[in-house]
Amino acid sequence: MRVVDLHCDTLYKHVTGRLPLDDSRHEVQLCREPDAHKLQCYAIWLPDSYTGEQAEQTVQLAAQRLQAECERLHICLLKPGEPVRAAFEHHQNTAYLTIENGLALDHKIENVARFAALGVRMMTLTWNAQNPIGDGADVTDAKGLTAFGKEVTGEMERHGMIVDISHASQRLFFDVAEHTRMPLVASHSNAFAVTPHRRNLTDEQIRIIRERGGLIGLNFHNAFLNAQPQQACIEDILRHTEHFLSLGCEDCLCFGSDFDGGCLPSDIKNSLVYDRIAEIMLHHHYDDGVIRKIFYDNALNFFENFDNPRIMV
Repeated sequence: MRVVDLHCDTLYKHVTGRLPLDDSRHEVQLCREPDAHKLQCYAIWLPDSYTGEQAEQTVQLAAQRLQAECERLHICLLKPGEPVRAAFEHHQNTAYLTIENGLALDHKIENVARFAALGVRMMTLTWNAQNPIGDGADVTDAKGLTAFGKEVTGEMERHGMIVDISHASQRLFFDVAEHTRMPLVASHSNAFAVTPHRRNLTDEQIRIIRERGGLIGLNFHNAFLNAQPQQACIEDILRHTEHFLSLGCEDCLCFGSDFDGGCLPSDIKNSLVYDRIAEIMLHHHYDDGVIRKIFYDNALNFFENFDNPRIMV
């Protein structure tokens, strides 16, 4: 099975709980995917309760730990600008380091360049609360980008770090869309029209991401899949997929599982589920080419194109 996953929290569990990346207790099942070709984006989650200093230090530690684990497990840890498709084809497992919560910057603009040098490929601007960049999805009467946030997004574009708007409030999303030029990514967000959760994307947001040549990762967290979380199931992934495709997202849809960070439906245990998802799509007469796009081609194309300066508009 070939797959690109834009988001998991396995690295956070490794850093805070000292569980090796290939521990069988993780939902990302590195130890049980011998025939896979996989690109996994490993996010270091930074709780809103952290101080900026704690968040900054955790990113430094996570980068060191991920490098060591990738060396031990013979995972190809990619830096921005490195040829991603060739690495994906050549190596069983490839990886990117990402950040979940711009609190990591500790209100220091120079940390954008510092984190880019560490190999950070992508960063969500917020988690659910407010931080110096702007307001997350749980903030009432949310505001857009702060002055610091506008500076941050500009620096992220300059240093080739992808702006991830999962967890952003709607006001923050539209402000980011107005003040940036590069494609936007929602690494782990579903469709609000299917499941009206504040963390999901409205049709207007989806169209903006699509028109900007961005990327949307299907999230497996039960409350984002189904308004009745305890009834969520694997078929809900298809319901969201169908809605995204109805809005013309064939070339910008992929996976952002949220493994090791969300609450999975009862019929999804871990990352071995991708074979079953492919079977369901085939059963529903999805074209092989569309399945390839969702599973890996869209994400690989995006990463390659993002590093090409001709995408600037």
